[in-house]
Amino acid sequence: MTAMALDHTGAPLECVTRAVRAPKRGHILIRVGACGICRTDLHVIDGDLPDPKPHIIPGHEIIGRVAAIGPSVKAFKIGDRVGVPWLGAACGRCRYCREGHENLCDHPGFTGYTIDGGYAQYATADAEYAFKIPAKYTDAQAAPLMCAGLIGYRAWKLVRNARRLGIYGFGAAAHIVAQLATYHGQEVYAFTRKRDKAAQKLARDLGAVWAGASETLPPRLLDGAIIFAPVGQLVPVALAALEKGGTLVLGGIHMTEIPAMPYALLWGERVVRSVANLTRQDAIEFLKIAPRVPIHPRVTTFALKDANTAIDQLRAGNLTGAAVLIPSG
Repeated sequence: MTAMALDHTGAPLECVTRAVRAPKRGHILIRVGACGICRTDLHVIDGDLPDPKPHIIPGHEIIGRVAAIGPSVKAFKIGDRVGVPWLGAACGRCRYCREGHENLCDHPGFTGYTIDGGYAQYATADAEYAFKIPAKYTDAQAAPLMCAGLIGYRAWKLVRNARRLGIYGFGAAAHIVAQLATYHGQEVYAFTRKRDKAAQKLARDLGAVWAGASETLPPRLLDGAIIFAPVGQLVPVALAALEKGGTLVLGGIHMTEIPAMPYALLWGERVVRSVANLTRQDAIEFLKIAPRVPIHPRVTTFALKDANTAIDQLRAGNLTGAAVLIPSG
């Protein structure tokens, strides 16, 4: 098969040929139809996340068809359409797993980081961490649901009772959360790069009542906010926009250093908390609600061989919505 692999961090991906291997016990082989490009992939490629698997194939928003089934797999049959997210495995034995918090597992496996991912024509996955995909979506539309959607959903659940919700960094996850929030009657306030008029227009098109630069205070204070941009400087900015008792959720896996700030920004029982990975229950819930909203992911597609071009455009902030790779052959 053809794949795009990371030889060493900080370098462009290389187009390589890899053997397609039969799935081992409990696993499935997937013929990849689409794989989204997530900002977490950039953190793997750029070395922000340490010690990836050597020569890793990135990509953790995988959509495809089951091509082969390993021993003991009962949940899927050949031809089923499935999705594979960031959390690709958990030990099932640590206290977090035993308590239903496999997102905090002490010995996890991550798709496209410690497990080869979906920037390829084929991928293997643990059947316990693969999910059937609603028929409503094409492969390209479904791909961002597997991380932008799932992590966005997990972050949104922490502020689902906010009347006025701010979203900082209006990319793939934010444009899905905006649809989810407006469906539930929340007022959405979108914060983007100063001159990103395209993202601001998309936010308004998706129901945001206000959209502006991240450094700007909204016209009304917020009850809750989510930061998806990996920019630590936004933490005090977002806290300044929160009402007393409000919650600020940090939705990324990596963030630049948070600057010193006056305690007054946190005082008043404001809450700052992170979101780590996802649980299988998050996926079950979200994939039920997504077609009901309905969530319409906005995607720009690229051929697999053009992965580096897509990554550069995402890094530069030149894409609106989500970027998705389409393997060929």
